Amino acid sequence: MEKRLDHIGVAVRNIEDSITFYTKVLGGTLIDRYRSEAEGVESEIAIIDIKGDRTELLMPTNNTTSPIARFIKQKGKGVHHIAYDVGDLDQALNELEEQGIRTLEWSLRTNKHGRRLIYLNPADTEGTIIEYCDYPEK
Repeated sequence: MEKRLDHIGVAVRNIEDSITFYTKVLGGTLIDRYRSEAEGVESEIAIIDIKGDRTELLMPTNNTTSPIARFIKQKGKGVHHIAYDVGDLDQALNELEEQGIRTLEWSLRTNKHGRRLIYLNPADTEGTIIEYCDYPEK
């Protein structure tokens, strides 16, 4: 199955400062900003586009239960995950199962942009948090 880089998720402590850096210093464009209090998300999210490449800035909204807050406490701010558009998430999940790669099943969801996504278990990805996603409405 063909995959392409969809975006990089970056855990941040101050989303305003991060937006300023990505737009003023890196020349990006803020294309969306929203807050999600969904379980397993609990973050304010800003999407920055730099010449067709996307970065999601992720700031926790709950310092107790947000996975981004836990990530920052354990590893500090910085790259949180790398997301790959797999074209067909259902087919990709079948391939992962055949390869013995586990997912974090609780993370399966559809976001406000219609992107279906799931995270792979970092224990099976050499410690990197990898998101598989697709856009069924495209």
